Amino acid sequence: MDERRDAFLRRLLETPSPSGYETAGQRVWVEYVSEFADDVRTDAYGNAVAVYEGGDGAEMAFTGHADELGFVVSAIADDGFLRVRPLGGVDATVTEGTQVTVLSADGPVNGVVGQTAVHLRDRGDGDESADVTEQHVDVGAEDGEHARELVEVGDPATLAAGVHDLAGTRIAGRGLDNRAGSWVAAEALRRAAERGADGTVYAVNTVQEELGTRGASMVAFDLDPDVAVVVDVTHAADNPTYPGSHASEVALGEGPTVTRGGSSHAEVARAVREAGDAEGIDVQVEAMSVTTGTDADTVFTERSGIPTVALGIPNRYMHTPAEVVDTADMEAAADLLAAFAVREARRESFAVDV
Repeated sequence: MDERRDAFLRRLLETPSPSGYETAGQRVWVEYVSEFADDVRTDAYGNAVAVYEGGDGAEMAFTGHADELGFVVSAIADDGFLRVRPLGGVDATVTEGTQVTVLSADGPVNGVVGQTAVHLRDRGDGDESADVTEQHVDVGAEDGEHARELVEVGDPATLAAGVHDLAGTRIAGRGLDNRAGSWVAAEALRRAAERGADGTVYAVNTVQEELGTRGASMVAFDLDPDVAVVVDVTHAADNPTYPGSHASEVALGEGPTVTRGGSSHAEVARAVREAGDAEGIDVQVEAMSVTTGTDADTVFTERSGIPTVALGIPNRYMHTPAEVVDTADMEAAADLLAAFAVREARRESFAVDV
């Protein structure tokens, strides 16, 4: 990944963007795509759409989602400790004893999710973590009055984990779900424009995916594209923590995945795989029986049905502050979508042949 693209990815990862509070992250994304898009717009809830107008061919949408897991302050106790509620599928087993950042109106406030020291727990205690709503955040306040000077109810928070380079082209960090997809959507637009795709390409960064794919419903209804590819992380099976009961062949560094089954459109999946074959891009196949757990599950049901496929970036340790992806898979995904845009720009319909 070259220096410019790497800097964009790191800015996305370093900018807090919890579900429902994505503005700061969206500003980073909009600033980047504005350099090469023909038009960039946002809606009332902060969904962002960048447009490349390459001709009168097919209209294609490549989407990621801007939001990350987080918390929201729900109460401030008289002793100065905060109670929080989760924003999205926060894993309570990884939050206790970690540092957090509360995003107050006056700036970031550092805090810690309390955990009883192992020395003080009875033998057998600690095997099960308390629910997030039962945990407390310590911002160092002397009492409730002091805490209320620092934060207020409704302030969002994120885990305070940074970005770390691992061996080769792999990185670890908080929020790779789904800054990886946001990056790919933006880069796919840029690369499709560079290749002169003869159609309209939308790069989309949705809000509130972690709260139920809410932003995707707004954007898909508004755009009504001929085809959509939803880019999100997917579970990599090539590590000791992956359960054997969930059979999968997905591995880091082997390319993006195309999902077959469920909400993924068979003809679009085939066309994406063919684009990969033509370009020499490795594409893994992932089976899905019902839903993908991504914005694809919402996009495909909008209007009279939008042909949609889920494109996955393999990710280890999802929904933890130490997610791991291979940036080579992200680069391959962006190249794959650009190739797809060029190959399928003059296609009249993606409907299945019945």
